[in-house]
Amino acid sequence: MAGNDWLNGYLEAILDVGTSSKKKNDGKLMEIAKFEEKAKEKLFSPTKYFVEEVVNSFDESDLHRTWIKVIATRNTRERSNRLENMCWRIWHLARKKKQIEWDDAQRLAKRRVEREQGRNDAADDLSELSEGEKEIRCDGNNTNNNVLDRSLSLKDDHIIPRINSDLQIWSDHDNKSRHLYIVLISLHGLVRGENMELGRDSDTGGQVKYVVELARALANTKGVYRVDLLTRQISSPEVDCSYGEPIEMLTCPPDGSGSCGAYIIRIPCGPRDEYIAKESLWPYIPEFVDGALSHVVNMARALGEQVNGGKPTWPYVIHGHYADAGEVAAHLSGALNVPMVLTGHSLGRNKFEQLLKQGRHSREDINSTYKIVRRIEAEELGIDASEMVVTSTRQEIEEQWGLYDGFDLKLERKLRVRRRRGVSCLGRYMPRMVVIPPGMDFSYVTSQDTMEGDGDLKSLIGSDRSQSKRHLPPIWSEIMRFFTNPHKPTILALSRPDPKKNVTTLLKAFGENHALRELANLTLILGNRDDIEEMPNSSSVVLTTVLKLVDRYDLYGQVAYPKHHKQSDVPDIYRLAAKTKGVFINPALVEPFGLTIIEAAAYGLPVVATKNGGPVDILKALNNGLLVDPHDQKAIEDALLKLVADKNLWSECRKNGLKNIHRFSWPEHCKNYLSHVEHCRNRHPTTRLEIMPIPEEPMSDSLKDVEDLSLRFSVDGDFKSNVGELDAATRQRELIEAITRKASSNGNAAANYCPGRRQRLFVIATDCYDSNGDWSETFQALITNVMKSANLGLGVGRIGFVLITGSSLQETTEALKRFQINIEDFDALACRSGSEIYYPWKDLILDADYEFHIEYRWPGENVRSMVTRLARVEGSAEDDIQEYMGASSTRCFSYSVKPGAEARRTDELRQRLRMRGFRCNLVYTRTASRLNVVPLFASRVQVLRYLSVRWGIDLSKMAVFVGERGDTDNDDLLAGLHKTLILRGSVEYGSEKLLRSEDSFKREDIIPHDSPNISFVESYEIHDISQALEAIGMNS
Repeated sequence: MAGNDWLNGYLEAILDVGTSSKKKNDGKLMEIAKFEEKAKEKLFSPTKYFVEEVVNSFDESDLHRTWIKVIATRNTRERSNRLENMCWRIWHLARKKKQIEWDDAQRLAKRRVEREQGRNDAADDLSELSEGEKEIRCDGNNTNNNVLDRSLSLKDDHIIPRINSDLQIWSDHDNKSRHLYIVLISLHGLVRGENMELGRDSDTGGQVKYVVELARALANTKGVYRVDLLTRQISSPEVDCSYGEPIEMLTCPPDGSGSCGAYIIRIPCGPRDEYIAKESLWPYIPEFVDGALSHVVNMARALGEQVNGGKPTWPYVIHGHYADAGEVAAHLSGALNVPMVLTGHSLGRNKFEQLLKQGRHSREDINSTYKIVRRIEAEELGIDASEMVVTSTRQEIEEQWGLYDGFDLKLERKLRVRRRRGVSCLGRYMPRMVVIPPGMDFSYVTSQDTMEGDGDLKSLIGSDRSQSKRHLPPIWSEIMRFFTNPHKPTILALSRPDPKKNVTTLLKAFGENHALRELANLTLILGNRDDIEEMPNSSSVVLTTVLKLVDRYDLYGQVAYPKHHKQSDVPDIYRLAAKTKGVFINPALVEPFGLTIIEAAAYGLPVVATKNGGPVDILKALNNGLLVDPHDQKAIEDALLKLVADKNLWSECRKNGLKNIHRFSWPEHCKNYLSHVEHCRNRHPTTRLEIMPIPEEPMSDSLKDVEDLSLRFSVDGDFKSNVGELDAATRQRELIEAITRKASSNGNAAANYCPGRRQRLFVIATDCYDSNGDWSETFQALITNVMKSANLGLGVGRIGFVLITGSSLQETTEALKRFQINIEDFDALACRSGSEIYYPWKDLILDADYEFHIEYRWPGENVRSMVTRLARVEGSAEDDIQEYMGASSTRCFSYSVKPGAEARRTDELRQRLRMRGFRCNLVYTRTASRLNVVPLFASRVQVLRYLSVRWGIDLSKMAVFVGERGDTDNDDLLAGLHKTLILRGSVEYGSEKLLRSEDSFKREDIIPHDSPNISFVESYEIHDISQALEAIGMNS
């Protein structure tokens, strides 16, 4: 039983914790309750710690042996009985952990098989040559094309040939006359331009600094007129009041610069007085999208007046940072039809798999804590919508983005080859992944930093240091006090006290190499600390180990480990190492990028860096150091000794770093960034979205009804163009005459009518179907009651009505006719799950602009037959799901689902389509009896945003009527700036059973529970609807 000594010790410790708690609180029930409540608030639980150690560190056979021993030595003592019971319970816990690990491994393996099948399907389709490809292949003289042709077989493609790019480098001279408007989005954290509170919490870190500096740098680039950085407005007493300011100027350009600068625009969403962590922001994203859309439209109008002759100046690009902002950018890109760019910063799927491998928490616990599944879906949507994904390193592309359903490196390169050659991609799409390292501000690097010399250092450590000390950085004195001989070169490591940063291996390498100890000192800058015991467990373990190693190797006088430093001290720390002719080292086990390596190079420090991750690309560009295996202690010793001892090598690395550092400057970053964006924009259609002009002067109340009526009868162009020049009486008289002429004519009375001056828009989106998927009688009563309730308030002409449904136009018009509802009472009909818009006042003509607006990335006929195969579950009959030609159109493929048949849920089907490179939106409608496959940017909620822009009606002035259930896109209609009225009892049968699988995110992750914009109405009767409208201010 000697092998079980540790296990027995842990079990005894658990019993001791329980016993001490019992003795302390015995006979005091009220105190026990208070103790348990207080224990929940504590960060550390001894019982939890020891149980986790037992479960994670020992095999179940060890637990079983201990249990057998306890039974064999059983006695009547309470402690023995408790030990027996505890062994049994923890043994079951260990078995459960093993089962969870097995289930997760099986799930991951199944997903990998499905991804491989999807890639193979795409490879098979794309390997069939089109006529254009055959013609090129016949040209035997074109050796380059023959090389490219060989890349068309994904199955045999082990070495991917280089694709020569036709990228045009951004030129300040050629683009200085342009007036580009760029929108950046970084949703979470505390974002401001000055005195950034970096490190205040996990949401306010390097990303905040990055996006602020990027906005400033872009605004200073020739050709960029304005940059807006959108973030969340926070008016909470917990944070500084500056985060509640709606606008903050980041740059103030000089007169005549051709730019109006960069700004932080804070958009309110969610509770106004709360600072919300990023994991809890997901339900409020639709509200942020609507607020951002309103700002961008207003800004496009204003900039158009300034620099574009009155035409809207739409964003050149919308760039989302992190998953939450990526989802916002995707919806804005779809609403405005402008290109989108995504930067992940850190990725959810990689984090999820790492947490699962640790085995400490179940899939459900991880998702509950981090909302990781919701985050992954946002990242997948970002891939769907992006023209380009910006990464810091190639490792990020291959090892992190490669885990996603929507991206495959080989397939992306193959599609790129086909596009370059003008060959069809058969409806498939992959975003372009580009490596653009983060820029850096080198303005704080002085000319003296790039020169040889150690004058300042001599003044500090020389005989006159007492007189000169006051002129030198305080952090220098704080570091130098550790050293017996401060003249030695300094080996500098700067990182968090995190086990992944591998500082302990560095310290062992230094301590065990006598030559290195004799030649150099070691400086460890490991964050800030007051009391190690009060730090998080992982940090305290690293720092405690560091102190023990210093003592073991007797490194006193040779290693510095100051307790505190400020962010402003970091440049001086680099300067100190450079002046001693030292070396910077980053020995991390894996380094996603390696910003500190670039910072060190800017001060002339040669570097030793890990070969795992971003440093590979950085050192390839800078050529200023050596790469090492972070697990190989001897390799770290040799690299450090080589760089410090060889003065010629040290000088060459310093010179190379200073010469090449400009590649990581912000101007260089912006030049590369805009070059790639321009290249991607060439594939994106130009937006045709127009904005309803704002009336120059408000109408008097006596004329509003007349004006609304005039719109209905389409006053001719001449009258409208001169109407603003007439006085009120003449205007009213001529208006009535024009209406009379139109009413007596035989022409189409509504040919040019546009409901742009409605005060409200009521949108009916209730999916009223019976169990068979046919229209129910509720449909008639609900529409009638909504219209009557509206007329009781603002009156006729002030409110417009829109009907949005998953049915086809023919089915919708037949239902309206059957229920004797006048179709002309509606301003618009949106059919087939938001893929089509028709206007009754235009003889139900299809909105061609909207059709063009949503068609981008629509795979069309290429996905038509694929859906029936992928939507069926294993073992089902072929006729369970068939295309329903009667409801299909060019922008919507409809499929009937046989009653009782099983079909894949929308998230599962979307996943399989993504794996094959298809980007679509999927909606089950008519009580799950029909599946609509529509373009990615087509949806019922996007119809609202499109009409808001086209008709100039603010989303906050729209009321959307929905049921408690409905089509699978019903939840998407609930959140946002519009007012949502959920009519109880209006929809008896919905399609929600085919919405999400058990492994998907929860409903509460997309619908806010406390939104003032969502109201429940007890019924769909007139008085209940009227009261609800009155309560939310929509009927006055």
